[in-house]
Amino acid sequence: MSKLRFRVVETAFKKRAVEVPIPAEPVSEYFGKYVFNRTKMFKYLPSKVYQKLTDAIDNGEALDRDIADTVAEGMKKWAMELGVTHYTHWFQPLTEGTAEKHDAFIEHDGNGGVIEEFSGKLLVQQESDASSFPNGGIRNTFEARGYSAWDPSSPAFIVDDTLYIPTIFFTYTGESLDYKAPLLKSLRAVNKAATDVCHYFDPEVKKVYTYLGWEQEYFLVDEGLYAARPDLLMTGRTLMGHDSAKNQQLDDHYFGSIPDRVAAFMKDLEIEALKLGIPLKTRHNEVAPNQFELAPIYEECNLANDHNLQIMSIMRRVSRRHGFRVLLHEKPFKGVNGSGKHNNWSLGTDTGVLLMAPGKTPEENLRFVSFLVNTLMAVYHHNGLLKASIITASNAHRLGANEAPPAIISCFLGKSISDLLNHIEQNDNDSLTIAGKQGMKLDIPSIPALLIDNTDRNRTSPFAFTGNRFEFRAVGSEANCASAMIALNTAVADQLAQFKKEVDGLIAEGNDKTSALLTVIRRYIKECKPIHFDGNGYSDEWKEEARRRGLDCETKAPLIYDNYLKPETIAMFERAGVMTKVELEARNEVKWETYTKKIQIESRVLGDLALNHIIPVATEYQTCLINNVYKLKSIMPDEAEELSSRNKELIRDISQHTSYIKKRVDEMIAARKVANRITDEREKAIAYHDTVFPMLDEIRYHIDKLELIVDNEMWTLPKYRELLFIR
Repeated sequence: MSKLRFRVVETAFKKRAVEVPIPAEPVSEYFGKYVFNRTKMFKYLPSKVYQKLTDAIDNGEALDRDIADTVAEGMKKWAMELGVTHYTHWFQPLTEGTAEKHDAFIEHDGNGGVIEEFSGKLLVQQESDASSFPNGGIRNTFEARGYSAWDPSSPAFIVDDTLYIPTIFFTYTGESLDYKAPLLKSLRAVNKAATDVCHYFDPEVKKVYTYLGWEQEYFLVDEGLYAARPDLLMTGRTLMGHDSAKNQQLDDHYFGSIPDRVAAFMKDLEIEALKLGIPLKTRHNEVAPNQFELAPIYEECNLANDHNLQIMSIMRRVSRRHGFRVLLHEKPFKGVNGSGKHNNWSLGTDTGVLLMAPGKTPEENLRFVSFLVNTLMAVYHHNGLLKASIITASNAHRLGANEAPPAIISCFLGKSISDLLNHIEQNDNDSLTIAGKQGMKLDIPSIPALLIDNTDRNRTSPFAFTGNRFEFRAVGSEANCASAMIALNTAVADQLAQFKKEVDGLIAEGNDKTSALLTVIRRYIKECKPIHFDGNGYSDEWKEEARRRGLDCETKAPLIYDNYLKPETIAMFERAGVMTKVELEARNEVKWETYTKKIQIESRVLGDLALNHIIPVATEYQTCLINNVYKLKSIMPDEAEELSSRNKELIRDISQHTSYIKKRVDEMIAARKVANRITDEREKAIAYHDTVFPMLDEIRYHIDKLELIVDNEMWTLPKYRELLFIR
């Protein structure tokens, strides 16, 4: 180990928990302090403007641009009272992250000074260089104009000295270049289709909301150790590293006591999040060492998605105050569980009804079954699309690795709901009753009776029903939730519209409403049976069964993306008014290009580390062994052969491993050069997947063998046993 390495490790290990000042007032007093929420709107806006703005938010009414100046003035006054000097349009380009450009509240006053100014024009719209963000060829360098436009349904917020205004981002020619615009359109589509179906049961329903509750998993690593791992720094994951003798095999980290340093980080993070109106509720240790999870109370989908993007940014910032780096890559460490971002998805009405929750009467349960079965139909017909919405170069490492759902989309329902659907399918009209929670009395007098849910959980299911919602468990930890939500919302909206068309057709033929609903539902239950699977999603038997059922079993990310461009998928997105064919084609170009670049970067980083770190260190240690052999021979010629046999074996092993690494790195560079000459982005991504990507693990295998051989004090990179255990 080099002297530099010693200093890095010692600095990291000596860190202690940072004292976090806890606000004296209860959370309810400072929750949303830095958010321009309705309380702030009511205080800083005239009543008529407040009414128009809330109507636009609640009812989708067109927002009168004339009120923008008044809203901007109220926002500026509120923000400046909190020390704000700048503002930014905050948007979600196709990079999985967010983007912002800060401008000051200043303009010339005409007398050689400046005044603070923020007009409605600046609030509503700004221009940005659309050709500098991923755009799939829609924009060229000589056609660079793009616009960000205010999303009033997501409240502005303050970070440090800057007012953040959530916006959509689109091109000069009108195509969306972000995640928020199509997400908003998909939410509008679900609202329209679901409200129409709700009217079969309650004509008073005026709006259906889509709810999202995300669960964010992440790793923490000492900042000093992170800085000493170029692969972590540049790719987000370790491209080499032998298993630690102890990792997660004892299951002792899961739900264990939270380390002091981590608890201090979590407290600090939660306080910042709560002040930004992010309702964090849950925190705990996850399965792998140094892995943790946080989760909020469920919110409306658009706001929840904004909050998830905010929390990832806050996590990165706050972690550094505590001597950590947060890792959001889906698989930062080989051999231990990766990280996901479970998306709990449900629908609810403005009358307070959860549409994915069983009811207490047959009519309420018929409504529940209507939405449940239509969701199953949407997932069945578009299972490949849903997989494409969550697959990335990084999430591909995690899916199907006996720690996350497999790369085959299926739905778990549980015994109670499965029995219910079977009864309906068999024309049992008296079957629309669902068992509620059951009592369980343990044989321990001091323990009160427990209420047991009517369905178990299935951790191997990518899309599982969990009582009053579906949990889309396959989403990756660093993903923008909107990608999965856009696909799911659009598929469900399109399916609900088809359902209403078919039911209305039967009613027009003279069938009563209930009969018409059940007739269509029975047919749907039979049709979508292939997507229903309650068994072990990790088993090889399921993979074969899924193929027989006709489910999408493709595992190559570049080919999975093809699902976006199927004629039926394009037609669905266009019918729902969510995205056009041009937008879908452009996004796929971005997906293929991003996949290629991520593998390319990992390949270059691994090649550099192998040639400039690993081989030199291994060769240096090999030289020490050779010197030892020669010295033994000169000092003790009679016993030298026996004494040096182990060293000779190590010398040969090092030569074999370093020779293979050098040869394979050269071949990997050559494969990159061949792939880089391909102009078609899809074909280039396939070439990187097939020729470059496999070499990463092949080279890693030999590097990890060298890690076990080379003297620990000479090995330049922190090892898993150091990275995975917070001290």
